Amino acid sequence: MPIKYKIDVLAALKEKGYPTTRLRKEKLIGEATIQRLRHKQSVSFEILSKLCNLLECDIGDILTNEEEQD
Repeated sequence: MPIKYKIDVLAALKEKGYPTTRLRKEKLIGEATIQRLRHKQSVSFEILSKLCNLLECDIGDILTNEEEQD
């Protein structure tokens, strides 16, 4: 998949004051999504939008598009 994470999203959230316990407790992001982020798997655009809001950044700060190797 050519789209990859530029940053460790969960670490960035923790730095902003959103550790995984807070994300779960306040129901900001569900457990399944947390696991997807932990394993660098894709998430929905709705979640990406929420991440951008929590991290106060743009989607380009989170994701990058890399060319596929043949």
